[in-house]
Amino acid sequence: MLNRREWISFTSFCVALASLKPPAAVVAGLSKTDDDTHFTFDRLVMLAEETALKPYVHPITPAESALSKIDYEALGQIRFDTRRALFANGPGRYPVTFFHLGRFFRVPVRMHVITKGIVQPITYDKTLFNMPADSPAQALARNSGFAGFRLQESRTGDQKKLDWKQNDWVAFLGASYFRGIGEQYQYGISARGIALDVAQAGKAEEFPDFTHFWFETPPDDQQPTLTLYALLDSRSLCGAYRFVISRTKGVLMDVEAALFLRQNIDRFGIAPLTSMHWFGETAKPTAIDWRPEVHDSDGLALWTGTGERIWRPLNNPARTMASAFSDNNPRGFGLLQRDRSFDHYLDGVNYQRRPSVWVEPLEDWGEGSIQLVEIPTDDEIHDNIVAMWVPKEPAEAGHQYHLKYRLHWLSDEPYPTDLARCVATRLGNGGLPGQPRPKGARKFVVEFTGAPLKKLPLGVKPEAVLWSSRGTFSNVLTEPVPDDEAGHWRALFDLSVDGNEPVEMRLYLRLADATLSESWLYQYHPFSPQPAPLTQGAFAQSSPGTKA
Repeated sequence: MLNRREWISFTSFCVALASLKPPAAVVAGLSKTDDDTHFTFDRLVMLAEETALKPYVHPITPAESALSKIDYEALGQIRFDTRRALFANGPGRYPVTFFHLGRFFRVPVRMHVITKGIVQPITYDKTLFNMPADSPAQALARNSGFAGFRLQESRTGDQKKLDWKQNDWVAFLGASYFRGIGEQYQYGISARGIALDVAQAGKAEEFPDFTHFWFETPPDDQQPTLTLYALLDSRSLCGAYRFVISRTKGVLMDVEAALFLRQNIDRFGIAPLTSMHWFGETAKPTAIDWRPEVHDSDGLALWTGTGERIWRPLNNPARTMASAFSDNNPRGFGLLQRDRSFDHYLDGVNYQRRPSVWVEPLEDWGEGSIQLVEIPTDDEIHDNIVAMWVPKEPAEAGHQYHLKYRLHWLSDEPYPTDLARCVATRLGNGGLPGQPRPKGARKFVVEFTGAPLKKLPLGVKPEAVLWSSRGTFSNVLTEPVPDDEAGHWRALFDLSVDGNEPVEMRLYLRLADATLSESWLYQYHPFSPQPAPLTQGAFAQSSPGTKA
């Protein structure tokens, strides 16, 4: 089960759902239905379109008084009976288990299984769970619904012979949030079905719900994937989703969605990723925590439509910031955890093993921007980072969107660049040792490593190509990092600026006309105060974005 620190994150949709260890789940006793209409994704799309034409109706929450009593402690005592898991004895490799409703997950989610096109509902019954006789969940009625589900590891034992009853690799829980375990067997960053008006000035963020799921029965035990469908609903839209999910060395998800808008949406976030970045090596307030770094992701990686590779280290700003990286038909983007050294975290929750997630469009997305929202946080229990694709054209009522993209849950990018990559960004006081430190100057040390730097002839130094939206550079140099690691170089420079408004910066390494590294982009906040605690008001201010 989740530990208490991890569980708190669910309550505000603001943290990596850090370390789900399974209870168990559900379903041998499937309720029968007289409806013999064959299920297809096209029918689900039609249902979503028809539903979007009607006023939104919020799902009815069962037994509110009982749910409010199912807190962290009570939920921890409720265990699914793995003998009743969907596909526990096949067909297919991956049994499906289910989450119980409770104080923090009150919206009932309806589950179904599809067998040869025929749909059967999966009915909630308290006998599917092991729970104390005095559990408040005993008061819930039959067919109250579930909170979500997870996919257990292969029952055929092909994932390091893990016990599927004790190990899961995908979890859908809360609004439209879902996660994959990655290739290092650790949860962290979350994805969402859609993001609506994140950090939009004057508007509260809207959180659509996956209200129904349908699981397609695999044809046989050799099927390497599991296909499921979902209905997404909210005040502003209704949508149909198909997920084809594979357990590779990490997790691979092919996502197809059809979305129909009821209302105008100011910031329409497609393929959104949500993560946590409290502090890293770049900017850690003095003695704020005993650990050197605390984050699920340390940067945003972009592969633009023109082929440029970009790395943008994440910030924990003093106020909510939104940056927009304009593009046309991007090749991909992702929130990554590049730092894999345990010594840089020193924490038993395994931040060094958190997955990176890469979004790969499977069709042209046209003009728009990859937008990065950074929200101040004073603790690791809040998700404060969102990255998403936002189309250029306004998202207006009556519009529909048909999307196809792939999510890679891995340790690194699925299509790594041949260029040297940025591996650290460090800040300090500007100036030179033994001399008066100039006021308003900040020293930057940006580290790169990769094959092009390994090939440099002895005595040849790469050039640091710099740009900033304002301010002046001085003391610019490049040098190999003195750690005897071939191809590990750093660029050092001072930036002097007046005022405290953010500064946009860009850097890459070159030799003559040859580009040696990806482009480092950074949003520098000159001498900003320590981040304020996260409040609902944190969404009220959004600054202009950077365009790369």
